[in-house]
Amino acid sequence: MARSLCPGAWLRKPRYLQCDKYKTGVIDGPACNSLCVTETLYFGKCLSTKPNNQMYLGIWDNLPGVVKCQMEQALHLDFGTELEPRKEIVLFDKPTRGTTVQKFKEMVYSLFKAKLGDQGNLSELVNLILTVADGDKDGQVSLGEAKSAWALLQLNEFLLMVILQDKEHTPKLMGFCGDLYVMESVEYTSLYGISLPWVIELFIPSGFRRSMDQLFTPSWPRKAKIAIGLLEFVEDVFHGPYGNFLMCDTSAKNLGYNDKYDLKMVDMRKIVPETNLKELIKDRHCESDLDCVYGTDCRTSCDQSTMKCTSEVIQPNLAKACQLLKDYLLRGAPSEIREELEKQLYSCIALKVTAKQMEMEHSLILNNLKTLLWKKISYTNDS
Repeated sequence: MARSLCPGAWLRKPRYLQCDKYKTGVIDGPACNSLCVTETLYFGKCLSTKPNNQMYLGIWDNLPGVVKCQMEQALHLDFGTELEPRKEIVLFDKPTRGTTVQKFKEMVYSLFKAKLGDQGNLSELVNLILTVADGDKDGQVSLGEAKSAWALLQLNEFLLMVILQDKEHTPKLMGFCGDLYVMESVEYTSLYGISLPWVIELFIPSGFRRSMDQLFTPSWPRKAKIAIGLLEFVEDVFHGPYGNFLMCDTSAKNLGYNDKYDLKMVDMRKIVPETNLKELIKDRHCESDLDCVYGTDCRTSCDQSTMKCTSEVIQPNLAKACQLLKDYLLRGAPSEIREELEKQLYSCIALKVTAKQMEMEHSLILNNLKTLLWKKISYTNDS
């Protein structure tokens, strides 16, 4: 039987929520049979800290994974407030019975146009989604599969996993059932290689935590390889095949790596389409720039003449990634490259979206950093 180790009644077991709907034909997906019939999808340690996002370590047919069940409404970007738990009654209301595949494709296309902007290749992405939605690979998308896919497409992490499914640093999607989905497990779930229970984190002073983090980092060549992975992921989401995505919480806890020191993203919920974010933040009332922030890192400015947030995010993803990597890479860096590495990192941190030739500078700085790091570790066992 699928089991949960989450304490407290505030985390509802997602198995029963999904299986009731699966057994009545409301939802379907490649993980539903394992979850509800053969019971070979197991829930282990609870990783959640909030009731509107359930996350567990899990095992599916003897393969380790992470099980996520999003208990929140579609992203409204209500800055500074927590999203309310979703209303179950409307979660799987679309598409309705009688909807044709063509009509469903039009629904998905309209959703992508709103999220990603009016791009010429959105039809390709729609076809990709239909392939993913066809969980039993019978060449058809059932109503239950379509309802599950529609619910999941409201979640930016799921959409990003599909878009970047062939990229090295994006965890693989293993399967889904309703809006519950299973993704690849990552061995080290923090950039620093140490994770503590969130209750303990509350009582550790930030300065002491930073010192403790540095003690548990891998060797410098391995840190360099992990850093290259983050730079490559920034490339993946910067003007990718379906637009630009913004990393709005660039912190060590959202990055991990495997036993080969290849970077893997652990949590991508705060990576959002630029078009979507701009549309939702523009003209928002503000008193200061502090009112124009999403997550921890996506900041625009407050136009004091209109008291409205502008739509242009100030810092590009690369600058935020370099800010995170600065102390990580400079500590223990080989003396012969330390000065050049520090210079390049500070140039990277200074990048602004509004700068002239920003895209050219972005590409130049990113390539210079990758080249410098690769050159130093290319002849080591860590490369």
